[in-house]
Amino acid sequence: MSFSIEERGRPNTQDYRVFFKNSQGKYISPFHDIPIYANEAENIFHAVVEVPRWTNAKMEIATKDPLNPLKQDVKKGNLRYVANVFPHKGYIWNYGAIPQTWEDPNHKDSDTGCCGDNDPIDICDIGNKVCSRGEIIKVKVLGTLALIDEGETDWKVIVINTEDPEAGDFNDIDDVRRLKPGYLEATFDWFKRYKVPDGKPENQFAFNGEFKDRDFAIKTVKSTHDFWKALISKQTNAGELNCMNTSVSDSPFCCAAADAEAVLKSACAFGAEDPIPSSVDKWFYYEK
Repeated sequence: MSFSIEERGRPNTQDYRVFFKNSQGKYISPFHDIPIYANEAENIFHAVVEVPRWTNAKMEIATKDPLNPLKQDVKKGNLRYVANVFPHKGYIWNYGAIPQTWEDPNHKDSDTGCCGDNDPIDICDIGNKVCSRGEIIKVKVLGTLALIDEGETDWKVIVINTEDPEAGDFNDIDDVRRLKPGYLEATFDWFKRYKVPDGKPENQFAFNGEFKDRDFAIKTVKSTHDFWKALISKQTNAGELNCMNTSVSDSPFCCAAADAEAVLKSACAFGAEDPIPSSVDKWFYYEK
């Protein structure tokens, strides 16, 4: 199963979009049409890379737009770039989401006591390769951190790309601690403080900021897949979310290829990129 991207608009502007196509060249939604599993028997999942490691642009699946392309988040009218909190530069993993998952904002999590954040579940890929924006990778789940982001549950699932040469050595969260010492601590620190330069307080965590193990993480991912199934079949109110898809045949939101092509026709033509503002390179320093 292979996927490709088609860029529209001008990179580093508010009209930039990354659309997705399947192996037949048909337009698809990365939220709804890419299967959650690459290999269900072995619990190997697909993941959509939104933000390559070391970059700052807060690209994300546009959950409220038709076909859910990647677009850059906008805050207060400006494109959002994640600040560099010393010693980190941009995102310290390939960051993205698992398709066909949804953190239901109407479901209060029994472990965290908070409701979902209305997005697909997030992943941090700790593999060596710096992936490209929009790349679809196959990942092994290793554990998860339960971030409480402004009162919402926002799971951060730690994964490794199955194509990583060292992937065979990683099977659970303790392997990360042993083989990549300091990475989990840096990950906790990153999520705790990444909004502080924007004037926000440090983030909170469930479980005292402890990383939960592989089995717990897989169970969590599978529960968000069940929430997505209810969403795509209209058993749950979608609210502002756009559930247009081209492959979930029993979904009332399933559309024809021509409808998907019409979405692309209405998008801006791909053009030259704008420069990234120099302020994005700034480093912020805080007492630990």
